[in-house]
Amino acid sequence: MSNGELRVGCGSAYGEDDLDPAYELAAAGAVDYLCFDGLAERTMALAQARRLDDPARGYDVRMDAFAARFLPFVERDGLRIVTNMGAANPRGGAACVRKVADRLGCTEVRVGLVEGDDVLDALKQCNPVVWETGQPVDQLPGEIVSANAYIGAAPIVEALERGANIVIAGRAADPSLFLAPMIKEFGWRQDDWPLLGRGTMIAHVLECGSHVTGGNFADPPYRVVPGLDRLGMPIAHVRPDGSAVITKLADAGGVVTTDTVKCQLVYEVHDPRRYLTPDVVGDFDSVRVHGEGPDQVRVSGGTGHRRPDELKVLVGVREGFVGEGEVSFAGAGAHSRAQLCREVLRARVQRRYAGAYDEVRFDLIGVDSVLAGASPDSGVPAAEVRVRVAARSRDPEVAEAIAREAEWQFFGPSGAGGVRRRVKEALSVFSTTLPRSMVETGVEIV
Repeated sequence: MSNGELRVGCGSAYGEDDLDPAYELAAAGAVDYLCFDGLAERTMALAQARRLDDPARGYDVRMDAFAARFLPFVERDGLRIVTNMGAANPRGGAACVRKVADRLGCTEVRVGLVEGDDVLDALKQCNPVVWETGQPVDQLPGEIVSANAYIGAAPIVEALERGANIVIAGRAADPSLFLAPMIKEFGWRQDDWPLLGRGTMIAHVLECGSHVTGGNFADPPYRVVPGLDRLGMPIAHVRPDGSAVITKLADAGGVVTTDTVKCQLVYEVHDPRRYLTPDVVGDFDSVRVHGEGPDQVRVSGGTGHRRPDELKVLVGVREGFVGEGEVSFAGAGAHSRAQLCREVLRARVQRRYAGAYDEVRFDLIGVDSVLAGASPDSGVPAAEVRVRVAARSRDPEVAEAIAREAEWQFFGPSGAGGVRRRVKEALSVFSTTLPRSMVETGVEIV
């Protein structure tokens, strides 16, 4: 810290995010802490699938390269790193980082491991109601293979206090990664709800990375953002009172304005007065945002209330296999031929595989695959259209056969080409909650 301010930067906003901007922050010595968020519901499901294939895997696929790139800054410059890139296997992820540190001769690196988000046994014992279905967990179709609770900042703070300078966690909540350094460095009590609420507000502004530097703002010609090809990651200069100036490196692309900050402040927030996290219920109703100069925006105000008694849990369920097949049409009549192809596929799949699949859909990509009938009709037929069939089945052979139907459209409506097909296991994710008392975290220095 300098001048009583803590400099916290975002290094990653999701799994497989571009790490070059984070490297620039580290190389510039612009931050005291660099926090890497590597998880979302989809990312966690993919990590669980990798762990099911190989129990030694399940942590972030970037872990080895990530460690090799950033540990020298931890060793040489005193940078501290916090991340949930441990994903479905935080112990394996921490071991990977330790091996890289030893290989590089980074003797000052102390790897903190945070575990306890794996709550599969507690889930089966408690059998809570699933949000998406309104039914108990044991009524979910398919085999339940994972359950991960969103854990908060407390165990990360413990790891930092025990001397860790890089902390590897599993399903730690996104804002908790950024809040933990503030709690540790400023000595905030973990029941000081107003301060934790303000810290969580800052964390929420940072957690989506380049969103706040313009990546979630550009909408030409109304909103133009310069340098989108090399967007910088945000930095927060945090004060002990829970206020901060949000900025970026001067030579990085993008912008930080009151508008980009406000857009991120309300992003994925259903109720600004009740932003639920494992640490606090954030109340952003009284947050103030004002510019202090080019790419410098101060955020202040806000408060917080007592943390929830229950923690959100992601439940992973094996639901069979998904087979996808695609084929393209281009040139005169492409749209009408694609429509004909879709109807041929629909008729063939229903005639040949009725009762063998759980779900199927037929899309014209770029026409109605996302918005369906809500897409506007321009009156000009599309000059190129891609047709997609996708089905989910308990039988991988059925999934493969339906995917192959797209390939056979080479000899259906004329002009089809560019076939692609694949089959993958379907690991669906559902949401529920567990009492906080049933989630026990543990901290270890590896």
